[in-house]
Parts: sequence; structure tokens; C-alpha cells
Amino acid sequence: MFYVQRDAQGQLVRVEAAAYAEATETLPADNHEIQAWYANEVMESSLKQLKQSDLEMIRVLDDLIQVLTSKGVIRVTDLPAAAQAKLMDRTQAREALGGLSHLIDVDETGLI
Repeated sequence: MFYVQRDAQGQLVRVEAAAYAEATETLPADNHEIQAWYANEVMESSLKQLKQSDLEMIRVLDDLIQVLTSKGVIRVTDLPAAAQAKLMDRTQAREALGGLSHLIDVDETGLI
């Protein structure tokens, strides 16, 4: 059984397994509204995790490209023009913020 609170339009705004003062009714776990509520929360949480992972991967890829170019494995000019422009923009922004130092915690292990 779940304790729920609804807005003026009858939409769920809060669902809890334990009773709380603002709860206006209870619904069984197999209720379609309860299942939709938790399915939506799982999706939102997964999207947040994916967005955070994307941000972290951008830095990894940016650093990887920097390493590969500094070692002469690839040249920036080997990349498509749009990628070159984006890398140049990021490089300028990072330099304005103090370069590449302190982007990855020294405590992190298992990097590439």
C-alpha cells in the first residue's frame, strides 16, 4: 500500500511507502498510477546518470585527444572541420580557466 498526495487536477505529486501528513489516499502497489510513478522516477534517474556520464566522458575524450596529438599519433587537422572547431573552442575555454590541471582527481585509478 502506498500513501499518495494529488494536485488540484488529480495528478500524483507525492508517493510514499510510509504514511505522511499530506497524504490524501492510499493505493495498492499494482495500481497503474503507482507503477507509472515509479517507472517515471527510474527513467528520470537513468537520464540524470547518463547526462552526468556524458559530461565525464567529454573530459576523458578531450584529454585523450590532447594526449594523442601531443604524442604525434594524430593531428588536429586529421579530424573533420566541425570537430576541429569544437576542440579549439574547448581548448581556449580550458586555457582561460587555467589549463588542464586538476580536471581529474589524483585519487582516481583505473584510467585508460
